[in-house]
Amino acid sequence: MAAGGFCRSGGAGYLPIADHGLIGDLRTVALVGTNGTIDWYCCPRFDAPSVFASILDADRGGSFELAADVPARTKQFYFPDTNVLITRFFAADGVAEIQDFMPIADDSREVDRHRLIRRVVCVRGTLPFRVLVAPRFGYASQPHTARVQDGRTIFESEGLSLILTTSVPVDCDGQDVRSEFKLHEGEQAVFALDQACDLPARSCAVVEAEAEFAATVKYWRRWLSASRYRGRWREVVHRSALTLKLLTYAPTGGIVAAPTTSLPEQLGGERNWDYRYVWVRDAAFCVYALLRLGFTEEAEAFMGFLSEHVTLSGDGLSGPLQIMYGIDGATELPERELGHLEGYQGSAPVRVGNAAIGQLQLDIYGALIDSIYLYDKWGKPISSGRWDEVCTLVDWVCENWDKPDEGIWETRGGRKNFVYSRLMCWVAIERAMRVAIHRGLPAEVPRWRHARDTIYRQIMRDGWSSRLHAFVQHFDDEVLDASVLMMPMAKFVSPTDPKWLSTLDALGEQLVSDSLVYRYDPAVSPDGLRGVEGTFSICSFWYVEALARAGRVDEARLAFEKMLTYANHLGLYAEQIGHTGEQLGNFPQAFTHLALISAAFNLDQALG
Repeated sequence: MAAGGFCRSGGAGYLPIADHGLIGDLRTVALVGTNGTIDWYCCPRFDAPSVFASILDADRGGSFELAADVPARTKQFYFPDTNVLITRFFAADGVAEIQDFMPIADDSREVDRHRLIRRVVCVRGTLPFRVLVAPRFGYASQPHTARVQDGRTIFESEGLSLILTTSVPVDCDGQDVRSEFKLHEGEQAVFALDQACDLPARSCAVVEAEAEFAATVKYWRRWLSASRYRGRWREVVHRSALTLKLLTYAPTGGIVAAPTTSLPEQLGGERNWDYRYVWVRDAAFCVYALLRLGFTEEAEAFMGFLSEHVTLSGDGLSGPLQIMYGIDGATELPERELGHLEGYQGSAPVRVGNAAIGQLQLDIYGALIDSIYLYDKWGKPISSGRWDEVCTLVDWVCENWDKPDEGIWETRGGRKNFVYSRLMCWVAIERAMRVAIHRGLPAEVPRWRHARDTIYRQIMRDGWSSRLHAFVQHFDDEVLDASVLMMPMAKFVSPTDPKWLSTLDALGEQLVSDSLVYRYDPAVSPDGLRGVEGTFSICSFWYVEALARAGRVDEARLAFEKMLTYANHLGLYAEQIGHTGEQLGNFPQAFTHLALISAAFNLDQALG
């Protein structure tokens, strides 16, 4: 039973991870289940402690439940070309829908209010509804009180206060709010949850909610209209673009890897991580995907994040960049476990913070400089100050590219000489050389060229297995790894090079299952963690793109169409897909959606 006694569908009180939609305001998000429950919401920003977290503990986490009070089927969809979510209830006596959205504040004062609006509309017949608003502040660790004042309910905790305004009567028991009401055709009810601030309180009456709805729809449609994509998969590509935009933290331009923490990569396993931060790699790849579609403002904002919040410092061991930062540029994200929460379907531990921040992952330099190169090419010419920063990074890469590191998959089993890390060091130097030569900018090109060519020869010599006829995961063993799918995409090797084609065949035989691609086999390449994992969706889309570039277009299209069947009902993807097609890991995952965009774009080109 959930808090307050409302029974949930799904195993042990949990909906499947995929049975959720996402709403947000470019500062934070909420996950809305197909049953009408908001079971993940952090206020006022992505990395803030949760207010609703029943997705991590159905009994203690807290939730905002809103549902038909009679047996009903539900369906969920997005209002076309927006991030406004509609959950429809089909019952014997009527049909109604919940319209969930967060207004995008264009007034700097309104940002402090931070609104979440839930509008219930009866479209046919009559339907009774029930409501339970049960916040649990501070990851369900901070006590709070609830009181009614001037027709509003004020939830107060030590670190945060929220104000609930409604258009229907509610009962408050000092902690939670409940209500039961009935709507007839054409009638509606409104619930608005605001962060308490110094601004005058708002009523969020029905007319006001209608205006907020219209303004939010207008915002998202205006934003999406900048897309230049006219290909075959416009709907899924634009949904991915809208999702990436939702993962952007507007005040700084940082892009989070995912808006959730500790959704498990294996049910009951320990592979549970906090992804609510800015990974340099993930954000740089997002910039590439959005630039492809014509969204230059997001790229410019991320460049601003780098300039304002990332200090290029560090010694020869840690390097001038960290692998991740807080959404405000924070350089320390201490990892801790929340032992009082049971985890999704009992998958403990629940973690906040991320200890991987201290890892060495050399590939981030290639991802970042490639995005800067593309921004200079498709966006605006980079400034002299930014070029100085690029030179600092490349000079460091030239001195340190041959160090073992933890690699793209953030393994906790010790540093190795990963081929992918070497590949992206090559990319870092090669892209910087392109900019220097194209723009006539000052650079130590002969020194850079020597380092670039040395990396190339080492990969070709030590990263190739003559037994497997494939490029491998790292120099010290003959293990396959899907990250090498980036080789032709990074223009390191021709997509029709015989060595690459045999690698593609080897990956297809050992790591691919029905278009789904495993990152690697932990049984033969221990990563320092117990348990198994599902297939990695970014790798599955990389595989599509690699097939397309290799001229195997029919295979690529079939693999892509199969991958689309693994999306949830809204076109959203988590990090991984399990053995029976279930979505696993944090949700939705920026990595997956940016790879979908790139695969669709390149497959369109290959098909002509």
